[in-house]
Amino acid sequence: MQYGICNLGIVPIRLEPSDTSEMVTQALYGDFFKVLEQRKKWSRIRFAFDNYEGWIDNKQYLEIEESNYIELQSAGIKLSKDLIEFVSDHLNNLYPIPVGSDLNGLQLLNHNFDGSSLTSKSNKENIINTSFLYLNAPYFWGGKTPFGIDCSGFTQMVYKLNGYSLLRDASEQATQGEALSFIEESEPGDLAFFDNNEGHITHVGIIMKDNYIIHAHGKVRIDRLDHSGIYNKEKNMHTHKLRVIKKIV
Repeated sequence: MQYGICNLGIVPIRLEPSDTSEMVTQALYGDFFKVLEQRKKWSRIRFAFDNYEGWIDNKQYLEIEESNYIELQSAGIKLSKDLIEFVSDHLNNLYPIPVGSDLNGLQLLNHNFDGSSLTSKSNKENIINTSFLYLNAPYFWGGKTPFGIDCSGFTQMVYKLNGYSLLRDASEQATQGEALSFIEESEPGDLAFFDNNEGHITHVGIIMKDNYIIHAHGKVRIDRLDHSGIYNKEKNMHTHKLRVIKKIV
């Protein structure tokens, strides 16, 4: 088994080993993983954080030892806090990194970091405030940053910045936590999941107080939430059908 760590700010992870293949998620700086299969140009990886799999360009990560992987797994929370920060190498070259980048690999990568970091423990009370950091970020399939993000990438990153682990896709996140019977039972920071006409869960958002929800649809936006689903006042219609509400923490 081989292991790797992302040594660049934002790296696309593909469905297939090709530059033209669909991007299914992103590796952020410091994300580390197992290398399941290695080819001349591409490697199929499995992230340590959420066990998500995909293909990464071999030029966009650094191979590490198993001992390094184990050490990173046991490290505490240390994430970049601001929208964009920079790390520097031994030649003082700067590398931009987005909010939520894992800083535990700095020494391993021989990089320096002088910015703000987040090392707090789990904090559900701050989930809504953190979600505002992504407000109006454009929807971007597979994205995980304020410069482009999808619905489950949004919920995953907001929870990650508050010390909680969510799986990558909405359908996977819906398997976590405790189901609630009514919206009235929910608290700010709980998750609402929505399904399509075939009954498959395809969307997720974060519940706010007073029957509002923040979610990624076109952009990260705030809409009304009722027993039918998400109501968009601009379109004067429901855009998503409510399936289940989950208390994750």
